[in-house]
Amino acid sequence: MTTEYSGTGDPARSLALLWRTRERPSRRGGDLSVDRIVRAAIEVADAEGLTALSMRRVAERLGVGTMSLYTHVPGKGELLDVMLDTVYGETARPEDVPGGWRGRLAQIARETWALYLRHPWLLQVATTRPPLGPNLIARYEYELRAVDGIGLTDVEMDSVITLVGGYVYGAVRGAVEAAQAAQRTGMTEQQWWQAHAPYLEKAMDPRRFPLAARVGTAAGQEYQAAADPARAFEFGLHRLLDGIEVLVHSRQAGG
Repeated sequence: MTTEYSGTGDPARSLALLWRTRERPSRRGGDLSVDRIVRAAIEVADAEGLTALSMRRVAERLGVGTMSLYTHVPGKGELLDVMLDTVYGETARPEDVPGGWRGRLAQIARETWALYLRHPWLLQVATTRPPLGPNLIARYEYELRAVDGIGLTDVEMDSVITLVGGYVYGAVRGAVEAAQAAQRTGMTEQQWWQAHAPYLEKAMDPRRFPLAARVGTAAGQEYQAAADPARAFEFGLHRLLDGIEVLVHSRQAGG
């Protein structure tokens, strides 16, 4: 469930923080900085979830008073924007990706998938008003280059990138939830399935649910779990790229 929204801070202050145009120089090596505060905030969100994030909690992690943070960061809204832009800078952006535009989009999708797994709190942030920082802009530039020159219009290029990002956002939820369930219960998906599958086989009448019994049994045996989010992601990604390829071919054919 979304708990926070990006772009809620003061625009001028957020942009100044994102682009570091007004950061005060440090008087001593141990003084606070925007980077230190943001890194601590990301560590809090990674370890405890976004609901635990507050200026007070970040100050505790840094071992300083809460009010000292406000010298560098106006508030939580601006802090969240810089956190987002900072983690967006983590995605690899290789120039030589095999497979043409399909390979490039697949690489972008997999990097985004991995980013969500590293920072599950990203799923709790609505970014329809994105933080317009240097890392986000650089990432967008890189993603657009993946489909530049293949016959799409500028708007179609933007739509394709949005489509891929939206697909990853939806697909990765299952993987994040599975990882969190394993962490909180101490039981892997395979262990859970092995504990439940024998009882399900006894309880479910295959004559009443013939397709569910047949397909569910085949999938359970294959996955050794109720689902395989990573496998589903790869399957869906290839089908998504197939659909984009139809559009590309139509544009190249003059459609």
